[in-house]
Amino acid sequence: MGKTTGAIRFKTKLLRPAQPKGAAWTFLILPAEASAKLPARSQVTVDGTLDGHAFQATLDPDGQGSHWLKVDKALREAAGVAVDATVALEMAAVETEPEPQVPPDVRKALAEHPAAKAQWASLTPVARRDWIHWITSGKKAETRVKRIATACDKLACGQRRACCFDRSGMYSKGNMGAPEAAE
Repeated sequence: MGKTTGAIRFKTKLLRPAQPKGAAWTFLILPAEASAKLPARSQVTVDGTLDGHAFQATLDPDGQGSHWLKVDKALREAAGVAVDATVALEMAAVETEPEPQVPPDVRKALAEHPAAKAQWASLTPVARRDWIHWITSGKKAETRVKRIATACDKLACGQRRACCFDRSGMYSKGNMGAPEAAE
């Protein structure tokens, strides 16, 4: 795990998503005062502990000015916590954001466009993560194909940032936001 800055401590409830039914993962929403201590309203990678069990994860914006964390089954079981339990967390933003996972179709397109690949290599991990998010956030397969082509064209022309989307989810009706909790 990477170096971190400023520990944030809080307790919150572990929730199960309403969809899909029977999901094996859970999630939690950071209290506003804890989220406010993070360096950005957009995605932030943290090192932390969940009831004493270490993890590294990228928090997503909840669209309400805070963040949420997907807690997979392995982390929940390792920490020995159940759905609806109140859990203790300690976390801090990493000093250097990790490299994002590049989807195979994006990797292939970059390999086929040397100028785009060269520009991609010069970007920060956060900028690459933004491009990936913009490409993958379309709901239809054809939208994704169009966005990959557009991204390659824009990168080849020297553009460093993905278009203009609200990284916090607060000002748009995009697909950013915490899942709805099951009752």
